[in-house]
Amino acid sequence: MDTAFTTSTLRVPGATLYYEVRGTGPLLLISQSGEGDARRSVDLVDQLVADHTVVTYDRRGLSRSTLDDPDQGVTIAEHADDVHRLLAELTDQPALMLGCSLGASIGLHLAVDHPGQIGLLVAHEPVTPRLLPADQRAHHERELEQIQDVYRREGLPAAFKLIAEVLGIDPAHPDAEPDVTPQPLTPQRVANFRFFIERDFTAVIGDTIDVAALKNTGTRIVPVTGRTTPRAVFDHKCAAALAGLFDTELREFPGGHNGNTTHPKAYAAALRAVLAS
Repeated sequence: MDTAFTTSTLRVPGATLYYEVRGTGPLLLISQSGEGDARRSVDLVDQLVADHTVVTYDRRGLSRSTLDDPDQGVTIAEHADDVHRLLAELTDQPALMLGCSLGASIGLHLAVDHPGQIGLLVAHEPVTPRLLPADQRAHHERELEQIQDVYRREGLPAAFKLIAEVLGIDPAHPDAEPDVTPQPLTPQRVANFRFFIERDFTAVIGDTIDVAALKNTGTRIVPVTGRTTPRAVFDHKCAAALAGLFDTELREFPGGHNGNTTHPKAYAAALRAVLAS
């Protein structure tokens, strides 16, 4: 473990956030995808801590970030407010942020609601239906609702299959880098998946982000897609729409939707090039 490593908690409205800080250098916050908690991108973090202070955290409702009311719902705006409060606790300077999937959607809210708090957001395939034309938005919101229905009727294995189809994920990851840290389906991950599908999906469907306001934020936003993510799926369309909003290049990072975990060394190199640009 890196010697510059601390863990702590932070009280936020309605929850207690758990977070970890590793490394030295400019502060980089990573907001994870899916059910991922602070340890989701451990191999990627290992590649970055030599020249960045990397902050990772458990989103509210996952792992060690507990809700005051276990039955309460959540919104993307609340997730973004959590990040706002966490960054305010750690620095008074504009931070760097990598947001993956739902984490990218959180970053977009943060850019609108707290302009200037993050100087650069690398937005990897945000799951933000409001970026899309109305017909596509409605279609993909129904896809998410269908995953919830399948999960409730048939359980997690059936939901996994549908999530992979909707997001264009190859569960086998045939080209993954060797020696990545295993992520077994522990009871904690099963519980995190339950929260993710039942409540975070609902948050995505009901998201209220002001897309027009994104164009006026002071945050530099770099849209990213996975090199192997199919171009017809929801998450790639959102990344492409974000690039179109800013009339900028859609960058490709190694791997697919989960390239941060399957290709940590190559992904870190691509990320570091963006952070330095």
